[in-house]
Amino acid sequence: MTEKILRWGLLSTARINRALIKPLHTSKRNKLVAVASRNQATADDYAKENKIKKAYGSYEALLADPEIDVIYNPLPNHMHAEWTIKAVEAGKHVLVEKPIALTVAEVDAMQAAAQKHGRVVAEAFMYRHHPQTLQIINMVNSGALGKVKFIRGSFTFQLSRDGNYRLDPAQGGGALWDVGCYPLNFARTVFGAEPLEVFGWQVTGSTGIDETFVAQLRFPGEVYAQFDCSFALPFIAAMEIFGDEGRLSIPEPFKPGVKEHILLTHPDDVTDTITIKGQSLYSGEVEDLADAVLLGQSPARQPGRQPR
Repeated sequence: MTEKILRWGLLSTARINRALIKPLHTSKRNKLVAVASRNQATADDYAKENKIKKAYGSYEALLADPEIDVIYNPLPNHMHAEWTIKAVEAGKHVLVEKPIALTVAEVDAMQAAAQKHGRVVAEAFMYRHHPQTLQIINMVNSGALGKVKFIRGSFTFQLSRDGNYRLDPAQGGGALWDVGCYPLNFARTVFGAEPLEVFGWQVTGSTGIDETFVAQLRFPGEVYAQFDCSFALPFIAAMEIFGDEGRLSIPEPFKPGVKEHILLTHPDDVTDTITIKGQSLYSGEVEDLADAVLLGQSPARQPGRQPR
């Protein structure tokens, strides 16, 4: 295995950064060395607080640093494509927060840039690398539920903060982009395929975003999925997988912790509780990016591809 260490830079001081700082500081193959802000003083304070060596007062300055190998892009949704492409053109690999982009054209442009410059661009669905998700995929593939026929999921919470970017359509706001992408991605991950047909309904909020979204999907082999997401309903984050020999209930599908459990209910209504030893939630996506860059392995976040 190569001994190269990937040097990371944070593109902004976004709140979600906190989830990656510890995994990057403790990883043997990755090192957090820089952060950028629109304001030098903000970058300096953030770097000092989080033990980051370099602080830049502009995003451009970070991308120009020849020592940086990987950029983490947690900018607002509508800025993902622009700054990911700029980072790739500057010779950086990129881990970009979900949703990776807002249009097919943006995704195509990001892919073209990555291929042209020989760089890895990966979408940050952290749950896909957790031992719980890997065990669920193994159970489905091994026939523990029989033939899987249906997946159902929800991710909802009540959002009432005025001025929140999630409520702004110009910034890529909306329930589907923010939380609905999780049950959708979960179904695609478990099936290891893309849907053949999709249909959805939305309830439009006062700012013009989809406040609530409900969808149904048909996958190859006549398997189906349904999910709902919302900024107007009480909190729930759960998934269920139905096979002809059992039902798997997943109480914490999207943010599993160091010790989780899933419930396998058999046709005779007997339920087995399966305990799973987990890991730091965000460490898996950091190490997966390192696999892609250092070992030449395709990132597990690519649509339709099952994680390792």
